[in-house]
Amino acid sequence: MTASPTPRLSLPLLEPGQSQKEMFHNEALAVLDIAVQAAVVAAMADVPPAAPAIGQCWIVGAAPQGDWAGHAGKLAGWTEGGWRFLMAGEGMQIWVAADQAFAVHTGGAWVQGRTYGRVFIEGKQIVGPRATNIAEPTGGMTVDAEARRAISAVVQTLRLHGLIEAS
Repeated sequence: MTASPTPRLSLPLLEPGQSQKEMFHNEALAVLDIAVQAAVVAAMADVPPAAPAIGQCWIVGAAPQGDWAGHAGKLAGWTEGGWRFLMAGEGMQIWVAADQAFAVHTGGAWVQGRTYGRVFIEGKQIVGPRATNIAEPTGGMTVDAEARRAISAVVQTLRLHGLIEAS
């Protein structure tokens, strides 16, 4: 009977009476080293680096070449035993050093430059889902030009930052 790999990271499991258990254990540790607290040198790279350092990782691009051929969208980690590849799961988040930003795996693809969730400061939600557009003030019986300019500036800033829809 052969044990199935773990469901999330496909780590090899040991079997009772299995010979050379250290090989399976070491393979599992190599994959964990890539996946846990993941960080990569760069994202969407198609060509493996000429001289990677042990422990360095990349997110493989859509048209990989050389040793990365056939591993589009996977994490590539350089180990003492060569390249190890890991398929990312839904919601995996990785720090991309070259971009100084996070990449998130969602819908079967890597997405960069987006932030998901809500922002809380001291337990109070400051930023949440985008609200609908707010109409700017117009007309009225008494017009206060300074107040209208101030309100318009606030509305425009909220649109600029994407917190409300553009009109």
